[in-house]
Amino acid sequence: MNEIIRKIEEEQLKAEAPEFRVGDTVKVYGKIKEGNRERIQVFEGVVLKKQGGSSRATFTVRKNSSGIGVEKTWPLHSPNVEKVEVVRHGKVRRAKLNYLRDRVGKAAKVKELVK
Repeated sequence: MNEIIRKIEEEQLKAEAPEFRVGDTVKVYGKIKEGNRERIQVFEGVVLKKQGGSSRATFTVRKNSSGIGVEKTWPLHSPNVEKVEVVRHGKVRRAKLNYLRDRVGKAAKVKELVK
């Protein structure tokens, strides 16, 4: 039974999954359906966490919109995610950045990773 599920999940994986890490600032190009039309909307923010594996993998992006924090969780291999573009790499030392939810202004920023 597990083998059958694994084969079905492998078919649903994207050929090229986007490369990014927690703490990176990314632009997520998501498809939005409005009636019979389809358009692409860009959501730019910091990656708070990545979780799951195979076709169930998700990532959460947080941005500040008019002083209010907005978070969206996206499936990594979803056909509704057109592409994920890395704007800048962040320097973080943990896997989940839940502490950013309580911070405001400059304290909510993640330092840029200089290579």
